[in-house]
Amino acid sequence: MRDIREITSVHNPQAQRLRELQRAKYRRQAGLFLCEGVKMVREAMALGLCRTLIVESGRAQAYAALVEEAQTSGCEALLVSGAVMQAVSEAKTPQGVACTVAIPPEPQALCGRLIVALDGVQDPGNVGTILRTADAAGFDGALLSDACADLYGPKTLRATMGSVFRVPARRTAQLAQELEAMKARGYAVVATELGGADFYAHCPHEHAVLVIGSEGQGVSAEVRAVATHHLALPMRGGAESLNAAVAAGIMIYEMARDA
Repeated sequence: MRDIREITSVHNPQAQRLRELQRAKYRRQAGLFLCEGVKMVREAMALGLCRTLIVESGRAQAYAALVEEAQTSGCEALLVSGAVMQAVSEAKTPQGVACTVAIPPEPQALCGRLIVALDGVQDPGNVGTILRTADAAGFDGALLSDACADLYGPKTLRATMGSVFRVPARRTAQLAQELEAMKARGYAVVATELGGADFYAHCPHEHAVLVIGSEGQGVSAEVRAVATHHLALPMRGGAESLNAAVAAGIMIYEMARDA
């Protein structure tokens, strides 16, 4: 491991800039987000997306290979004190390694066989889990309304488990209009709602957008008006509804299944 810069004070300007990445507004301004943990950092490094590698000095030997890889690839590497790592991280027990990653440019339009759209899903864990499930099932992209949790917030990122690097995502202030444009391109738009027709009997398996509504309000009226399908999972027991990410997972895999 070659010479590496060390930051020991939480008042260091660079440490303060890293800490600011906890805020969505600053992430947008800086064009960066912070990945925490070994798995996320390794994925970012493997894809050449790492901008600055941050390693807690007390664990430098454990992460020596990552530091060497960062230095070889031209990525900045920093050693930081435990106090700085704690200040930069939102995890209760940081793993001692993190990195900054450039926010990727959003696609102008999403295309492919299957897309998932999130209409005001506000829980970061739900947003991240839905993205991870869509990745696992082979969906081609994600469309998020502005009312959704930030895709690059720490809790969302942890829930994606690296899928944020693989699923093209677009955020929009005009979800209904974007879905209307996709419908004009031949996509089926599936609104999930209580009282809808049986999902298993009627869900499309090709060229379709699955819309997941917010935890409290469901799919918005504007999006329901655009939809070509109004479907619901059958509730044969006593529960009236499912957690958004659980329901999304069931429907994502059913839509991805070859009909």
